[in-house]
Amino acid sequence: MSVQMDFTKGSIPKQMIVFSVPIFLTNILQTSFQFIDSVWVGNLLGSNALGAISISATLIFTILSFIIGVNSASLTVLSQKKGADDEQGLKESLNAFVFVLGIMALTLGIVGFFLSGWLLKLLGTPEEIFPLAKSYLQVNFLGILFLFGYNFIGTVLRALGDSRTPIRFVFMAVVLNTILDPVFIWVLDMGIVGAAYATIVSQGFAFIYGIYYSVWRANVPFVLPYLPSKFYFFSLFKLGVPAGLQMMAISGGVAAIMGIVAHFGADVVAGFGAAQRIDSIIMLPAFTLGSAVNSMAGQNIGIRSWDRVEAISKNGIYLILGVSFSISVIAFLFAEELIRLFVSDDATITFGTTYLKSVAFFYPFLGINFVLNGIVRAAGAMVQILILNLISFWVLRVPLTYQFSRWLGEDGIAFGIGTSFVISSVVAYGYYKFGKWREIELFENEK
Repeated sequence: MSVQMDFTKGSIPKQMIVFSVPIFLTNILQTSFQFIDSVWVGNLLGSNALGAISISATLIFTILSFIIGVNSASLTVLSQKKGADDEQGLKESLNAFVFVLGIMALTLGIVGFFLSGWLLKLLGTPEEIFPLAKSYLQVNFLGILFLFGYNFIGTVLRALGDSRTPIRFVFMAVVLNTILDPVFIWVLDMGIVGAAYATIVSQGFAFIYGIYYSVWRANVPFVLPYLPSKFYFFSLFKLGVPAGLQMMAISGGVAAIMGIVAHFGADVVAGFGAAQRIDSIIMLPAFTLGSAVNSMAGQNIGIRSWDRVEAISKNGIYLILGVSFSISVIAFLFAEELIRLFVSDDATITFGTTYLKSVAFFYPFLGINFVLNGIVRAAGAMVQILILNLISFWVLRVPLTYQFSRWLGEDGIAFGIGTSFVISSVVAYGYYKFGKWREIELFENEK
């Protein structure tokens, strides 16, 4: 049976750690999924094929960022329904998300398949890798439902207090993909298309197992999708659209930062790219804890237990500060060794090392931002979080990175980004402390 935690009572620090660890491991597995895919393709098919899947992956994430955001909104709604012990509301909300996300994923898969070539040209894909990227991208679009399916099931289970089971789905997908990649690519001689098919078969298997487990073992109230009521349909869009726009704002901000970096030449771009890979791992604890406190606070907001929500906030900040500071020390002391894992050129290593050392002790401020936004998001303040993200990326991070890089050259990139972390955390705390997110009633007009 699924182990579903009740966050409305019990030890908060213990629950936070026990609930967060499986989410962290799931995120690590998700990261390894892309890493393993790249290793097989790069070694068996060469650099052009690796470039093709890299540009395709960037394109897929950018296009799918809106649906990713809508999916994240389900964590808030379902955790509140779970906390309030509203079984009928949980069932209706779940159906609304399945119905809308299913249609969006299917539509995007079909449209993406036919527009793959146009999208790659829009991105300026080099001619030598264009055919490879197009074929890889088209197959991935065909399997988009599987990708969202098993990730959505994992989100649902976390909202209900079960962070352990989703590890199984991702682990199955990773292991199966690791086995199928060389079989499809090399043994069956399918080339880069084989890598794409290995991905969607692996995700499809995880999706099917996820449905079986959720319905027959975890008693999740999944039913055959039906047209949701007007209330639930518009409630989903009220939360989902701002959440989707959040992800688009973030992905656009990341692209804008890369544009600033690109002005300093290939060595800086490569060093920044290597540092960003390490960045993505360093940020996993903050991302993990932000998701965990979203579920924990959501259940308590569902029963209006504000003292406990406050306690979750404090414990989350204490935990992320301790973890982030420890990681910062490691990143600072071993910056060069970490950068050398990805690149070997001296100029690239020099920039990557300098960047990582400069930004290392700014990470705790980013952690505060993730935790506080996770708490506020749990109340359903999606528009407010959208505004905070727009401020974080487009008012602070992009302009500050540009300005510091004008003052200090390439070394200013890290200080611009780091300064934005500090100011963003102050803004996030200001809204957490003085904002009206506690007054939000998601279901006050529910019939």
